[in-house]
Amino acid sequence: MTEELKDRSAPSGDTVAAAPPVISVMLIVSDADAAVAWYKTALGATELWNLGGVAGLEISGAPFFLHQVDPQNATETSPGQAGVTSTRIEVFVDDPDTFIERAVTAGAVAGAAIEDHRVPWGTHRQGGFTDPFGHNWSVGDRSPLGSFPR
Repeated sequence: MTEELKDRSAPSGDTVAAAPPVISVMLIVSDADAAVAWYKTALGATELWNLGGVAGLEISGAPFFLHQVDPQNATETSPGQAGVTSTRIEVFVDDPDTFIERAVTAGAVAGAAIEDHRVPWGTHRQGGFTDPFGHNWSVGDRSPLGSFPR
């Protein structure tokens, strides 16, 4: 999906290749500092940047954001405050068993046990946990994000 766009910052109006769209996940948390520390310890996340209350992290190159609850914005609340979560974060790693075990050891609540699933893109292992901030994670070894059959 590459198209030519006029570079409005260039004096001559030169065209440049358009960047592909990027979808990101921003997890709303009650305490951004505690969440940054937990995700780094429990999931091996790397901190990309931190603005105090908003931080960019990545897990093995997969970026995501954390944002501390803003009492002035009732539409963005943490699962703990809302009493429910409507989003599941899915991560695909070589060793889902160890990834989940590390999270649970650091304080996550174990979710679905790791099981083999037969799906259109092949057999894969998947289980899950809920992090201390109320977010549900599914952890698998093969991503469905690609065309199939493979």
